[in-house]
Amino acid sequence: MKEAVISHYLHNKTNGVSGFYRGDAVEYVKGILEKENPEKYFTLEDAETALQRGLFDEVDVPFKPIESPTFKFIDLFAGIGGFRMAMQDLGGKCVFSSEWDKEAQKTYRANFGETPFGDITKESVKRYIPDGFDILCAGFPCQAFSIAGKRGGFEDTRGTLFFDVAEIIRRKQPAAIFLENVKGLRNHNGGKTLSTILNVLRNDLGYFVPDPQIINAKDFGVPQNRERVFIVGFHPDTEVTKFRYPKPTKRIVKFADIKEKEIVPTKYYLSTQYLTTLEAHKTRHESKGNGFGYAIIPDDGIANAIVVGGMGRERNLVYDHRITDFTPTTHIKGEVNREGVRKMTPREWARLQGFSDKFIIPVADASAYKQFGNSVAVPAIKATAKKILSALGGKKNVRE
Repeated sequence: MKEAVISHYLHNKTNGVSGFYRGDAVEYVKGILEKENPEKYFTLEDAETALQRGLFDEVDVPFKPIESPTFKFIDLFAGIGGFRMAMQDLGGKCVFSSEWDKEAQKTYRANFGETPFGDITKESVKRYIPDGFDILCAGFPCQAFSIAGKRGGFEDTRGTLFFDVAEIIRRKQPAAIFLENVKGLRNHNGGKTLSTILNVLRNDLGYFVPDPQIINAKDFGVPQNRERVFIVGFHPDTEVTKFRYPKPTKRIVKFADIKEKEIVPTKYYLSTQYLTTLEAHKTRHESKGNGFGYAIIPDDGIANAIVVGGMGRERNLVYDHRITDFTPTTHIKGEVNREGVRKMTPREWARLQGFSDKFIIPVADASAYKQFGNSVAVPAIKATAKKILSALGGKKNVRE
């Protein structure tokens, strides 16, 4: 919490939002100074001076905050910052972020110089959300609701993470909302989940919400077949009553465009035994009429959706014959396969989601795969956000 408060204060000390963080940030810095210098006594003024002089500023990050933003947004369920990347590219300023996963927080801080707040369900976290931001962004998890009423309303979502999103919308009244979820949300719980979400947004909260759209990342410049549900909404004061989601670009991208340019370390190549196991597994499922199994993506093809767990990595194997040293660098059964079959690297997964090569990956491979697999596809988010900003025009900050 301390790092989150201090970093949020530093990123907002010149834009009028600092008041939501200043008091606690100064108190926390005073404690840090006293801990580091136990022989000295520090006043709140000393702590304020340390903050203003930049003693706690994060300087060596690749994606610094926008100095002259054209709009403000908050980043809920932030993950590693896919929404933030897209919004900053469009001139936006993030004034609040939250993400409970510690490893994802580490990646977020390494790239943006800001530690996200933790569990958004806690009032102690919600109280730091400032007023007057323009767009609420959230890639919230899909959860079933206990629907008591016939239509399903605000109260029916209690105990779920969507309830917390809706509660923040109700309190803060942003000009626009931008939500992302898995494609399965459309049919989740027989369609009742999505129906309830739309009812809450439209009827309980009064937002104009056009029908949600399935957006595929492959249509926006990355070679990944990744379909996600996008939901946008507009506050009634904006008077927005029409919205069109972005049309697919005509840019054709293939895996070769994001493939590693250098020889990939041996650890990413499959062992002969594991490859044999995968082949047997696929054959067994095919004999039952199932399509489940591993897949090898050709250089001129596009990847399957990268996902966490299951066959996430195995559904996106590739051929790479550049390997020269077949000596195992990790503990494997059998030998390194001679067919050139390997897993994609975390950097390739980052590129599949539209993250630039400047994006720092400070965590171990296992965490990196999880983080990119859970992320949004940045180009698809950016294309939709452009449409939201266009629809808003100058009608932002509806509470001001």
